[in-house]
Amino acid sequence: MNRFGRYRGHDDGLVSDDDLAELDGDCGQLCELFACFLDDCGQPGARDVRQFLAALAGDGVGERTAQLAHAVLRAALEDATREEIIPRNVAKLVRAPRPVKQEREPLTVQQVRTLLNSTRGHRLHALFVVFAVLGLRRSEVLGLRWEDVDLEVGVLRVRRSLHRVEGQLATFPTKTQRSARAVPLPGMVVRALRDHQQGQEAERLALGAKWPSLGYVFTTPIGTPLDPRNCTRLVQAECGAAGLPAIRLHDLRHGCVSVLLALGVPPRTVMDIVGHSTLEMTMTVYGHVSLDDKRAALDQLGGLLDEGTPE
Repeated sequence: MNRFGRYRGHDDGLVSDDDLAELDGDCGQLCELFACFLDDCGQPGARDVRQFLAALAGDGVGERTAQLAHAVLRAALEDATREEIIPRNVAKLVRAPRPVKQEREPLTVQQVRTLLNSTRGHRLHALFVVFAVLGLRRSEVLGLRWEDVDLEVGVLRVRRSLHRVEGQLATFPTKTQRSARAVPLPGMVVRALRDHQQGQEAERLALGAKWPSLGYVFTTPIGTPLDPRNCTRLVQAECGAAGLPAIRLHDLRHGCVSVLLALGVPPRTVMDIVGHSTLEMTMTVYGHVSLDDKRAALDQLGGLLDEGTPE
């Protein structure tokens, strides 16, 4: 396994699972760059790190991806420093790119309903239900195996994640104890997974001995795990077919957290459901406030101040 893959299990708080999820789309290209950097620079200096980041920009990598790449590199060099392989972590001396934060609107509740109704006849309808209702990361959903799901009790256990690294699909243990979690399943999720299990069993019987015994919940029609990028393309294509705006797959997670907070679910409970490492991430990064929420709040204030005001 390459060095980038090793640091998915790195638990120093420098790189979150959600950051790594964002890097997934550029993982192949970044793996090669990380390997070249770490192999060419036996004792890297701050100048080497700056040149590495400049090379990313030259290859057309966006500022956000470069920022996350810097975070992963910093974690790797921190580990090397602790092991006394290098004398200091020079990545700490280099300022990471600071992209302008873009406000993204997650799908509304009605839009999510539209998406789920539109995909009802799809062989992977349960995939859309799990993303929309449970707010799991893409890598966590794709890494699910049937041994992780208890439909009788109604609970799902997140134990691993699936990524494409160096052109191969590979599973990794969850990065932190909070990421490894038990998630209770609402009735609609249990029903969707039961139907999906029956459909998958029919596909397995039709393929016979050619069906691989891997145990993944969500697979291709021939039983192999779903590729992360193909999963994203599928969700985006189905959004388009349903007449919905193009979204990042991660926006479904974002929307799940926002709706739970809007329903008054305690932030600590939301944090445990989605596996955030800190309460701050739940509230500041994912606690999205919609325009309708803002309007309702200001309408309440306006109504309060308007009482008794002479016309």
